[in-house]
Amino acid sequence: MKLRLLAADSTPVEVAGGAFETPFNESLVHQVVTAYLATGRQGTKGQKSKAEVRGGGRKPWRQKGTGRARAGSIRSPLWRGGGRTFAARTRSHAQKINRSMYRGAMRSIVSELIRRECLVLVPELRLEAPKTRDLVAQLKTWQLDNVLIVTEATDERLTLAARNLTWAELCPLTRLNPVALLRYEKVLMTLPAWKALEARLS
Repeated sequence: MKLRLLAADSTPVEVAGGAFETPFNESLVHQVVTAYLATGRQGTKGQKSKAEVRGGGRKPWRQKGTGRARAGSIRSPLWRGGGRTFAARTRSHAQKINRSMYRGAMRSIVSELIRRECLVLVPELRLEAPKTRDLVAQLKTWQLDNVLIVTEATDERLTLAARNLTWAELCPLTRLNPVALLRYEKVLMTLPAWKALEARLS
């Protein structure tokens, strides 16, 4: 299996066959993506039940003879200022995902990107100045739109140039995740980043 390389000679790059020829496992990818998104939830919502609201220890009025409905506490959920019937609790939304499952989902996504010819490589991506127009001009030269740019390490110039683009995102390899891979139509990856990813997933 070979990948298209955006270079002067356009020599294709060989890909490790066993690692990136796996079929697309939709259920596994869905489970890993759901778990990844759930991990980002704060889960800090908290409410008070009737037992936790301050006050309400005395019965508002006697049980009979007033002509009003019977009431035992002013902190009833039916009253203004009362407790919540099913109070939300602070909790963690994290789901357990094994390392092998995560790596399998990443291999499945990358394999599908290769099959659809949505993954392209470039020897390197550097800018002389942190200018958005320079990055846009380079991406237009390669006819890339709605693209995820993956680099081996964080580049300050590329970060400053790409942060205002709504149709492109810069992602260092250390922060690469399945959600980012599925969000964009194309993935542009530098050759050093690809070799590091290949070593990690093989």
